[in-house]
Amino acid sequence: MRTIISSFTVLLGLSSILPAQERDGKIGSYLYEPSYCLDDVIRGKARAYLPQPGDVMLATDKNRFWKITHGLALAFEPHNSALVVSNCNGQLTILEAGPNDTIWIRMLDMLPHLQEYADKGPVWIRKRKTPPTAEQSALLTEFGEKQKGKRFALGRLGLQLTPFRDRGPFRTKFMGGPHGDRASYFCSELVTETLVHAGLLPRETTRPSATYPHDLFYDHSHNRFIAKHIPLVHEWDPPARWLYYDVEAGKKP
Repeated sequence: MRTIISSFTVLLGLSSILPAQERDGKIGSYLYEPSYCLDDVIRGKARAYLPQPGDVMLATDKNRFWKITHGLALAFEPHNSALVVSNCNGQLTILEAGPNDTIWIRMLDMLPHLQEYADKGPVWIRKRKTPPTAEQSALLTEFGEKQKGKRFALGRLGLQLTPFRDRGPFRTKFMGGPHGDRASYFCSELVTETLVHAGLLPRETTRPSATYPHDLFYDHSHNRFIAKHIPLVHEWDPPARWLYYDVEAGKKP
């Protein structure tokens, strides 16, 4: 019964985020065959994507600055991660730290934001296998609303290029644990902290300040501790390419 109620709530939320032209079919929301492949290939046939709180978005930024710095930090691709969260009005949004190379944490209208990213490069969704309970969804909303408007953790992101980062080979177990409410976050840190707050990731083994979008995409990590406790491997589907149109149906709307 709880799952049915949660699914019905998601349906209402999806309806509320879709402008009239999108509900009329001009712009849609589709997922393709899941794959741990970080490329631009469209695999399989489109299926309608019904988003739910707790789904994870991943994307690659074409900006050369992020490509170089992520490479130096051994973070690699993808560069961006974000989380589907309902706002206080019940609308599904994308909670993201530093969207579009800005320095703020925002909760953005979901489909327009995904479309904007998809027009610049590949976007993937890791869909939760089991919808969150009403209580878990409320906790996601609570945490997201509290972080909205805070700053992107540019300074701590810079530390990822130094030996003082929490992701160091002998530091992650003791230094990278959840902090809860902070003054700032970088993208994958915000995703994992929010999921911990809602009880969707275990507090004991999740390491937000040492987790990269690469770990969230591949279910694999170059860090030994995180490799033993991969965050999304059990409760989320593999990454599936997201587009706002069906490739087989023809050109973009």
